[in-house]
Amino acid sequence: MEPEVRVLRLAGGFGRARCLLAAASWLPCVALGLALGSELLLTALPAHHCGSDPARAPSACLPLSYPESVPRAGSYDSRPCSRGWYYAQPAADLLRSPVTQRNLVCEDDWKLPLEQVDHLLGWLLGCVLLGPGCDWFGRRAVFVGSLVLATGLGAGEALVASFPALLILRLLRGGALAGASLALYVARLELCDPPNRLAFSMGAGLFSVVGILLLPGLALLAQDWHLLQGLSALTTGLLLLFWGFPAVFPESPCWLLATGQPARVRRILWHFAKASSVDPEDSREEESSLAMELDVLCEGCPQPRHHSVLELRHTHVTWKNALILGFSSLISGGIRASFLHSLVPSDPSFYWPYFLVAGLEAAATIFLLLTVDLWGRRSVLLLSTLILGLASLLLLAGAQYLPSWTVLFLSVLGLLASQAVSALSSLFSAEVFPTVIREPRPRAAPITAGC
Repeated sequence: MEPEVRVLRLAGGFGRARCLLAAASWLPCVALGLALGSELLLTALPAHHCGSDPARAPSACLPLSYPESVPRAGSYDSRPCSRGWYYAQPAADLLRSPVTQRNLVCEDDWKLPLEQVDHLLGWLLGCVLLGPGCDWFGRRAVFVGSLVLATGLGAGEALVASFPALLILRLLRGGALAGASLALYVARLELCDPPNRLAFSMGAGLFSVVGILLLPGLALLAQDWHLLQGLSALTTGLLLLFWGFPAVFPESPCWLLATGQPARVRRILWHFAKASSVDPEDSREEESSLAMELDVLCEGCPQPRHHSVLELRHTHVTWKNALILGFSSLISGGIRASFLHSLVPSDPSFYWPYFLVAGLEAAATIFLLLTVDLWGRRSVLLLSTLILGLASLLLLAGAQYLPSWTVLFLSVLGLLASQAVSALSSLFSAEVFPTVIREPRPRAAPITAGC
């Protein structure tokens, strides 16, 4: 038995206090889901036409300018829109969005994918930079600091006036949200004992889906993207009022034990023991007490010990598992855009792909809950990867020849498998890595690519 697991078992095991703290960590996932899902609403493109002469402008981008003589087919030219753009019913119930406010259409439509890539790049940088920060400064410190940054940057997005400033704020806020999500994920995982890690991790995923599903309703009430971003910043700020207190979100005792900080871990373990009606000083004949075990474990550790992920270069098994799981997560996240592209032509509305992806994420979570403990993590991961590969190959080879319902079925199946691979790869990699260097592996990208 690992020393950390033995000490936590002596502190009452997965008792009432640890169970309540793990369940309470689900609620921040709703706010994080709201913040991460807003990318799709902000970049949704509504139907539009130029205000100069809509009747003569069949193109959605440029009004046609016909010469006096009857031209040959394809000989007409076009000119830029000079009298403003008119937008139809908003694509996501936002009367004002960055698209409509700055007219990011036609010659400026390249700014939309730039903003999306900018947000995902911020998420990746947050994983790379704040992940090791969790191992050096603690899960709680990074979580609270990331929430403070996300709140301030979200308020800045609501007040920003220029597009370059918006790009910078979206980049930084994506990194802050990534840090908060990573710290919360690993802290929850270390708070649970091994048999309960899957259930509580998947429960957090369902709460994140709840936040994503609530976002369109919030957009309908706000109807302005500035107000929507302000409300998103308000939700992350409200998290600080509750989860900013150590009683609701304490530091991970596993991390404190692994880094040799007995004074800090003693207070937390004593609280767990008293909540489970366990005397920390009491020792039975077959095992020592919590106090004795903690003294032995932390003996000779006057200063905290911190480690780097580079120390794993001699552990070939851990490196191999990390590379395999990272590659699986990369493929599943990257190929998800291809499946979404196969879905969009069948129904160009905003809500169909949005709610479908959110529903498939919930379905993948339930699928993992029902199968992982029964068949094992490795078997389910291989099965999901196989389904993902087959669906991708069939769409790649026969999308032009297959019926529309078959393309729809394969796209839905591929999205379901990609969500399962991403979620299970994150859980598997967090369990494979040692406690002191769990954070450096990037988790799957959010729904925008996808808490």
